[in-house]
Amino acid sequence: MSSCNHDCASCKEKCGEKDKQSLLAAPNPKSSVKKVIGVVSGKGGVGKSLVTSLLASTMQKKGASTAVLDADITGPSIPKVFGVKGEIQGSEDGMLPIRSKQGTQIISVNLLLENDTDPVVWRGPVIASAVKQFWTDFVWQDVDFMFVDMPPGTGDVPLTVFQSLPVDGIVIVTSPQELVGMIVDKAIKMASMLQIPVLGIVENMAYFECPDCGKRHYIYGESNLDAHAKELGVDTISRIPITPDLARYCDSGKIEDFEANWLDNLIEKIKKA
Repeated sequence: MSSCNHDCASCKEKCGEKDKQSLLAAPNPKSSVKKVIGVVSGKGGVGKSLVTSLLASTMQKKGASTAVLDADITGPSIPKVFGVKGEIQGSEDGMLPIRSKQGTQIISVNLLLENDTDPVVWRGPVIASAVKQFWTDFVWQDVDFMFVDMPPGTGDVPLTVFQSLPVDGIVIVTSPQELVGMIVDKAIKMASMLQIPVLGIVENMAYFECPDCGKRHYIYGESNLDAHAKELGVDTISRIPITPDLARYCDSGKIEDFEANWLDNLIEKIKKA
């Protein structure tokens, strides 16, 4: 539409596929990415980067070629979780992502900073532009599934990713102590406005399983996520327990060495996206 201001979140119009396609940013000519999956959350601190890393590493172990585009510019944690660092290399075709030990391709602003503790003090439009450049300026080689680790909320960066990248679906990350209904509703409504399917919901820190007796303890209380997801038409829910071992693997940059099957049902759903 000629009057479109590209702010889908505040628009009541239902644009067609042709209008949606016109907003997409062209990838690097040498890139090959089959599927793009966004990982989103309504608020920070729920484990979105953890879920992104587990999805990418698990899918890689199952034989797919994966990539992680870290769109959380002001709070990047993907390089640390994967234990990757080093200088970004480039050629006449474009810049190249860093590869993890198992081969996952990764780009994050922390890989471009002199020190990974340096803050990124940028305004929203600059951050959004940087995310788009991760897609257009880098050569993503034969990627089956790219997972985009979003910043929390429904602001500039998520909107830029949804409009500029060919997102095939999103995964929503939540936790029991949140106002689950409201937070999940916001993410699902944004996805609906932008005509992007919700593939599933991951509830992080869902419970703690006693290592001695195996009994589950719901530290933050049991949520009503199953019933709420059913009302919203989401049929895939995965749950990640509170696991000290998992935190240690992340802190030491060895997420790819961690074995778990918590996300297997969601992995199968993503394969069909």
